[in-house]
Amino acid sequence: MGLVMGKIDVETPKYDIVKSTDEYEIRKYAPSVIAEVTYDSTGDKDGGFTILANYIGVLGNPQNTKPEKIAMTAPVITQSAVPETIAMTAPVITQSEEEKKSTMGFILPAKYERAEDAPRPVDERVVIKELGERKYGVVKFSGVARDGIVKEKVEKLKKGLERDGFKVIGEFLLARYNPPWTLPIFRTNEVMIPVE
Repeated sequence: MGLVMGKIDVETPKYDIVKSTDEYEIRKYAPSVIAEVTYDSTGDKDGGFTILANYIGVLGNPQNTKPEKIAMTAPVITQSAVPETIAMTAPVITQSEEEKKSTMGFILPAKYERAEDAPRPVDERVVIKELGERKYGVVKFSGVARDGIVKEKVEKLKKGLERDGFKVIGEFLLARYNPPWTLPIFRTNEVMIPVE
């Protein structure tokens, strides 16, 4: 019942709030390790979730070389492909339908302090990376994270950040904290934009 009602009872990334306004927060995230997969968003409605879930062992035996079950964390982060290289951050992000490639990531539990601490994936599409300390402008919202709503949140957040003197240094991430069976009104989503 808790998951249906939006209860988040898994580990989430650690951060400090640098600034809080009525419109957004500026957060500084601690270093972490992420497992991510890049996929074709025009044909893959799963978004790489199954590949990552198999790696950590959510759907059965873990698909890593130990094999070791890895606890699920939140959020799942998705990011659209962009021409320049941008550091992946947390939560899991998915790209809009206009793009061809997206990256989805699971932040691994904090016990994995370096990429080499995490079990090696069996599936070569899963990449394990270290994320250093990073800063984001973040806006939280409930409901289903549909493309139009996300685009609106991103535009409003960018305007607010730029107005207040923050330099945007990359593309947005979409973080989703709940499973698809959570009632939309109780879902937690965030749009995150990296700032200097």
